[in-house]
Parts: sequence; structure tokens; C-alpha cells
Amino acid sequence: MTFISTSAPGKCILFGEHAVVYGHPAVAVAIDQRITIRIQPSATGIWLLDGGTLNMARNPHIKGLIDKLWPVSEGAPPLSIHIDGNIPRASGLGSSSALSVAFAAALRLARGRWVENEGDSSQNNWAEGFGSSVSGSDAYGESKGFFSQNDQEKMFLLTGENSVDADENAILAHSVEAAAQNGRASPMDSSTCSHGGVVVISDQIESELSYLYRRELSMPDGKQTWHIHELDLGVVSDDVYLVIGSTGVSAPTSKQVAKVANMLKQNPDRMEEIETIGKIARRGIDALICGDYDAVGRTMTENQIMLKSIGVSSPELDALIKAAAPSSLGAKLTGAGGGGCMVALTKNPKITSDAIELAGGRTLISKLGSTGMMINSPNNDAFWTKK
Repeated sequence: MTFISTSAPGKCILFGEHAVVYGHPAVAVAIDQRITIRIQPSATGIWLLDGGTLNMARNPHIKGLIDKLWPVSEGAPPLSIHIDGNIPRASGLGSSSALSVAFAAALRLARGRWVENEGDSSQNNWAEGFGSSVSGSDAYGESKGFFSQNDQEKMFLLTGENSVDADENAILAHSVEAAAQNGRASPMDSSTCSHGGVVVISDQIESELSYLYRRELSMPDGKQTWHIHELDLGVVSDDVYLVIGSTGVSAPTSKQVAKVANMLKQNPDRMEEIETIGKIARRGIDALICGDYDAVGRTMTENQIMLKSIGVSSPELDALIKAAAPSSLGAKLTGAGGGGCMVALTKNPKITSDAIELAGGRTLISKLGSTGMMINSPNNDAFWTKK
């Protein structure tokens, strides 16, 4: 049976956790570990997930993307969805964003995209879709994606790889992340999992970086704006690695984000600590641009001190970070904290990995800046088209 398969990488935050939610800069890198999605028309006539009935209530990211891209009320058929991958869940490595990015891309491939000029995939010529520069659509609201008011008989169906757009994947993934996290979510994970490489999010346009787009989200404590950039590492030294250590402690992002928000509500003066994390992140950006990985490591360690100060580290994370420190350039928690994972920048990945595992962690090793969303299936003909 015809199928479509896509994948997206996880991510690791080098600097700026939690501060990024409040507009300060943060840096994330795509890692080698990935989530793979495979979809095909359901042979049973019902929605399936990994061979069983899909429970929409327990899979809000999947449901949110189905609502946006696969309108059952308009005739879109049920699908069989299979998920595979090696990104630990609820660990700060972007597993939900990787899933969302890959699933958004798979659904787009499965329906194609109507455009106003044959063969033109630029957003200016989309007849329907979601994007940062696309007027008439709202990825965060009830919109199903705009449709051009021009003569629909002159529309062209774009299929295959050209129908997929990294910005659309990222904005849709961010929208379902925000919905799942009670309205609070930075676009860090979704952008990194979609574009790959190194992504910098800031409260301002960083002139020395390659600008991608702006994101805006109305959160419970006001509207937040982020500017998303790419950072070109150039030729990364073959002897620099990330070693990620998992505590095995589940740490949902929403819980930790709410914890920090409550801390700031009770004591607004502690916003100074959030601002310090932002300043540390700027030093880290400068070190990455210069290719000074010793400085990158020192900045990661400084970042960890502040994350521990605001209460998002844990005894398990502290133990793994302490074990990694002697063989690393720097080490810190990555993601929301409270458990989940830490990351060490090292030139001795096996020594660092062994030390973390001796301290009770489970490790993954990655280079810096993996490839973003990928299409894995050989044939990507649309299953269903709407016009």
C-alpha cells in the first residue's frame, strides 16, 4: 500500500532555557536522534496509531495537526499512523516537536498544496497553507489555512517535496505545542526540529545571523514576539561532540514552565535571574560565531548555575553534570529541567559518556547541528486533495 514517511531531529538547548519564554535569546542545535512518522490510508476505515485505535484525547499534538491539515468533515479519510524513533519522551530533547514537525510534513505531502502558479512553491503563490509571511491564515486560531479567492479553475496542485515548507512545519508545530502547554511555548523546539542545524531565537533581530522569520504568541501574561535566526557553524571540528545524559526522570515541559511563571509572579524581582540567563546566551552566541568551543563550554556551565538558581535543576541532573565535568568543556541541563536530560560539550565523548553512565544516566552521543526535517519515502503522491 502507498505510504509517506518523514522524520525530524530532536534538539538540545545550549543556552537560554526558560529565559527564551520571556523574549531573551537562546540557542538550540538539532541532534542526530530523530522521530520518524509513517502514514497511509487506513485499511479499517478508522484512525489507527501503531496498530491500535488512535485516542485523540491522549495525543493532542496529532489531533491538533489533523484539525489544521486533514479536515475529516470535508472528506479527508482516516489514516494509519506509525511512530518510531530514538528521542526519549519528556526529556527536554524536543520529542513532541520532532513528532509534530514530521507529522505536519507528512500530512502536507499526503494532501499536496494548491498554488496559483504551476510549479511555484514560494509562499507568495500559495492558494492555501500556513506561514509566517502568509496573510489570511492563523496557525494559532481556528483557521484551516486560507484559500485564494482567485479563479480556482486556474489553481495548480503542487505535490511531492516541493509542497513541503520548513516554515509551515515549524509554525504548525509551535501552534500545537502552545495549545498543549496552556498557552506558553517558545518556538525554539519547533523551529530547530524543522530547520535543523543551529537556531537562535531572540527578542530582536540579530544582524550577524541569518534571519528566518518572526513568531508572535498571545500568552496568559501578554503577547510575546520572537525573532528566529540560523547560525552557520561553518566547518565544525571533528573532535567536538555533545553527550546527552538522561536521568530517567520524566519532566513535562509545561510543569516546569508553569513553575518558573509562578516564581516570577510571586517575586517579580527574580526576573533579574531570567535576564542574566539572556546575557549568558549572548556570550554563547558570540563564542559559537567565533568557533571558540572552550568559551562555549564555559558559557554552558555559567548557564547551569543560573538554571539551578531558579529551581529547575534536580539532584539527578546535578549528579550527572558533576560526573561529566572533569572530561568536558562544559555541562548543563537541557530543556525545561526538573529531570529529563543534561548535555556536555566534550572532545572525549566516550570518557564523558562512561562517566555519566557510572553516575546512573543513560547517554546519547551526537554531533552539533543535525539535518532538519527529511522526507524518507520514495513515492509521495497525495492521498487526498481539497479544492
